[in-house]
Amino acid sequence: MRIITHTLVVFSVLLTVSCGEKKNKIAPPQAGTPGAKAPVMRVDAYIVRQESFGESIEVPGNIVSNEMVEVHPEVSGRIVYLNLSEGKYIGKGTLLAKLYDGDLQAQLKKLQVQLALAEKTEERQSQLLKIQGISQQDYDISLLQVNNLKADIGIIQTSIAKTEVRAPFGGKLGLRNISTGAYVSPASVIAVINQTDQLKLDFSVPEKYTAQIKSGQTITFSFEGSEKTHTARIVATESNVTENTRSLLVRAQVTGKDNNLLPGAFAKVQLTFAPDTNALLIPTQAVLPQARGKKAVLIKNGLASFTDIVTGVRDSSRIQILEGLKTGDTVVVTGLLSIRPDVPVQAGKIINNK
Repeated sequence: MRIITHTLVVFSVLLTVSCGEKKNKIAPPQAGTPGAKAPVMRVDAYIVRQESFGESIEVPGNIVSNEMVEVHPEVSGRIVYLNLSEGKYIGKGTLLAKLYDGDLQAQLKKLQVQLALAEKTEERQSQLLKIQGISQQDYDISLLQVNNLKADIGIIQTSIAKTEVRAPFGGKLGLRNISTGAYVSPASVIAVINQTDQLKLDFSVPEKYTAQIKSGQTITFSFEGSEKTHTARIVATESNVTENTRSLLVRAQVTGKDNNLLPGAFAKVQLTFAPDTNALLIPTQAVLPQARGKKAVLIKNGLASFTDIVTGVRDSSRIQILEGLKTGDTVVVTGLLSIRPDVPVQAGKIINNK
């Protein structure tokens, strides 16, 4: 019995000593726990510097003729003569169509006969007035008759002139959609004339570029079916920004002439604005989009520092920084998804994005 008791006492002492040693042992620090030293991340970086940056944009445009008009008759009537050569160039004042005016011509002849008789009467009474053969009142009545007939003739002649449809300016005729003998009204389209010797280019630019659009500025454009690049000169802008699209309508005058360039053609307009010689640029992949705003990661004293930035315009590989960075800052370009604030960072490669 004493032997068993002694054995239990020894076992208890050994167990107590073993537990005390485990309590006194200090576990080695683990990564991610306080006191642990995080590994240094090697990343590619970009040093911010001032550069010359000229922005270019491409917008859709539309070719329009210098003048375009749908020619309508001023009065209703039947067409008795038609002079529409499809696709041909015509001069200003060319007679395009003639409406029936037989009734007007008859009225004109009647008035002309009456005028001739009234003028003879007025002439005789003028002689009688000189010898006081009639009163002044009688002579005035005959003179009034002459003037009334002349006014009526003028009205008929104006009505006859309205039966002639003439070209308001020189240009190219479109396709004919009417024939001789057709009855037309002022709503009918006799012809469409486009003045294609001088073409214009209409296009819209976003509202933020309105201050950079100047009269006399030269632009370039191209159109489908041709690899040639054309030039145009800005001549005017709309007086207001379109509310629905927040854009400004611009009109330019096409330089030179190309027979393949037709009114209504779709054009791709290239606009290059004056460069900013002091722009701060970074690679586009260095920008971290946030729920509100954007951030960039800087290397400061060997640690990653997140900073808010305000961006401007961009090109295919760079983006302009308006606020948040300064010349000489080192911006992290790679490893942005795994980097965390205040972790040790080392720039392994400096990217030259110029």
